[in-house]
Amino acid sequence: MDYELLCAQVRAFAGADGWYVPLLSNVAALIYDAMEDLNWAGFYIMRGGKLVLGPFQGKVACIHIPVGKGVCGTAVAQDRTQLVPDVHAFPGHIACDSASNSEIVVPIHSGGAVVAVLDIDSPSLGRFSDADRVGLEDVVKVIEEVAVFG
Repeated sequence: MDYELLCAQVRAFAGADGWYVPLLSNVAALIYDAMEDLNWAGFYIMRGGKLVLGPFQGKVACIHIPVGKGVCGTAVAQDRTQLVPDVHAFPGHIACDSASNSEIVVPIHSGGAVVAVLDIDSPSLGRFSDADRVGLEDVVKVIEEVAVFG
């Protein structure tokens, strides 16, 4: 995966419109098309104290996720990336899609608070590496710099 190119593409899309809805929609599509072996790539947005389904590519997903629950909610509660090689071994995993076996979730910040998460699922165990974590955290840094939330 060429994360440097992905970061450049995110900046280019933000140049057309930085509002988070179209930006995250295109980022989800870019990731889903560029990364191999995925069944879901997208975003959950903080709204009313919980995560709410945002732009995504893939199978039908959970609409609401409480903070502290599942991989996404844990990423918000701990404010750190969750790289999970086997979601079935993750305490409190929420099975939105029974085909998912591994997951990575990266918190997104605006104004000093977590406003969303990038969530990517794979049907393969151990799909995501530390290099993916670093690359996706770089993508999120670009989103944090260019996206307009609110």
